[in-house]
Amino acid sequence: MAAILASTAVALAGIYLIGLATLSVFQPSFASRFLLGFAGSAQAHYAELSARSVVGFALVHQAPSMLFSGFFRIFAWVLLATTAGLLLVPWRWHHRFAQKVVPPAMRYIKLIGVASFLLGAVFLIGLIGGASLDG
Repeated sequence: MAAILASTAVALAGIYLIGLATLSVFQPSFASRFLLGFAGSAQAHYAELSARSVVGFALVHQAPSMLFSGFFRIFAWVLLATTAGLLLVPWRWHHRFAQKVVPPAMRYIKLIGVASFLLGAVFLIGLIGGASLDG
């Protein structure tokens, strides 16, 4: 049961990243507003941290059975460590940081979209490739 839940979380994260990529390329202004919204309120801040935690723990669980397992193991722990760091920061600090950093980064929204697509594809390939090796 845990493997099914973890696999589902990893698959949904991959699909999310590919969806973000699609928005970044075809609706860059919407993608920019979407990305700025993550630190827009305490609720959004903690929702982001919850999603990051779920994906991080899912990757820790699934990494051994995924293709590119070393990459996913490291990625999972980096994701969890940065999430823990953000938990220690008041959401208003996160908001101020995002207000300074995200707008200049939006000049590169299409590049962010390409990176998001590649990471999402690697998530799905790692998950599917590992499953095909297992069984």
